[in-house]
Parts: sequence; structure tokens; C-alpha cells
Amino acid sequence: MAFYSVNRRFVAGLALAGFMLAAAGCQSSDNGILDFGFGKKDPTAPPPPQNPQVLASQLRAYCPKVTLRDGTAFFNTYAKGTAAKPKKKKGDATADAEAEAAAAAAQAGSNGVPVDPNRDPAKIIYQASITDVTRDCTHENGQLTMKIAVAGKVVPGPLFAPGTVTMPIRVAVQHGPDVLYSQLHQYQVQVTDPSAATQFVFTDANVVVPEPTATDYQAYAGYDENTPAATDKSKGKRKKRVAATN
Repeated sequence: MAFYSVNRRFVAGLALAGFMLAAAGCQSSDNGILDFGFGKKDPTAPPPPQNPQVLASQLRAYCPKVTLRDGTAFFNTYAKGTAAKPKKKKGDATADAEAEAAAAAAQAGSNGVPVDPNRDPAKIIYQASITDVTRDCTHENGQLTMKIAVAGKVVPGPLFAPGTVTMPIRVAVQHGPDVLYSQLHQYQVQVTDPSAATQFVFTDANVVVPEPTATDYQAYAGYDENTPAATDKSKGKRKKRVAATN
């Protein structure tokens, strides 16, 4: 019985030593391929390759952000007309000089800098400003349709008069230097309360551009007073008629 007991302990010790050696060999040979949190990854192993392409699911969820360009967040409406000029006396050079000096002083601000008579701050009827912009997008049939909303307010100015304010709001979408969509809207707001600002929300729901292949579209919304002047087409017709008669 004593020999049997010693033999059992000897066999158990050999089994335990073999298990420890096997475990140590597994850990030392682990190069990170089967890393369950016990060993360190091989620092010399190359990183996994990156895929620069945008996934189709990302493009379907892509909705270009709307931003305001510098100088397009405010729009002022001024009273028409210029200040009355003092009458000049005929043949009096001194009176002429005084009249011109008085006219110049009338068009100068408090700091002495000349003021544009068409943009005199003292002649503001309304001042409009954009306070927020947002958008909503849908992808269908190879096109991206955007609904762009502009929120703002109209504040009565020194020469307030109840009436309608017409604000030139432009909405545009660009892809780099290419203009994909550009529309100028003459949006009207009725203002009647001289003691409070009038809130407004403008929406352009017809912004349709080609489906993007990357997340690199730029959308803009803001006031645009640079309306192109209408060309006189009748002049060109006259020239053609004259050339034909000759």
C-alpha cells in the first residue's frame, strides 16, 4: 500500500509539471494572432490596411451641412431719398463753398467719415438677421434632395413703418468649385409691431443635386443683395437689324 501511494504522488507531480511547461510554451510562442488578452502583440507586425472608400450606407445617410458665408447673416432696409441740399446763391463763390461744406457735413457720420446716403444707419427701416439654418435630405433615383430651412428675425429700425419686408435669400450647393444648385428667393415678411422683433422661417424644399460619391458637398444659405442687373436685349436686336439692312 505504501508503494502505491508514493507512485500516485509521483505520477500526479509529473502531470502538473507537464501542464506548466506546455502552458509556458504556448504563451512564449504567441505572436498576437490568437490573442485573448494574455499575451502582447508583435510590435513589428504591420497595421491592417485602411479602406479609404466611403461605404454605401454612409452615403445614404450623408446630408451636407448648411453654413453661412461671411457677410450674409444680416440684411438692412433703408428709407429712400437723400438729404435736402441748401440752396446756392448765384454768383456768390463764398456761398457756394459754404453750401458744399454743409452738404458734405450732412452726409458725414458722428466720426466725420462720409456716409453712403443709401446706407445711412439713421435711415434703417428694418434690420433682418438669420439666427439658425438646418436641412433634411433624401436619397432616391441617383439624386440627393435637400430641404433647407432658414430661421431669423426682423427688428424695426429708427424709421420703422408697418409693411412688407422683401429679403433676398440665396440657397446654393457646391462641389468644390462647381455650383450644383443656386437659387435666389425674394422672401417677404409682414412686419406690424414696432416694439418687438418679428420671427420668420423660410424653406427651400426643391434643392436637387446629383447623388454624391463622397462626403464633400457644401451647402450655403444667406442674404444676397448682389442681384445681377437685367440686360437690355432690344439693343442686340437693333444691331442685328442694322447689320441686315447694310
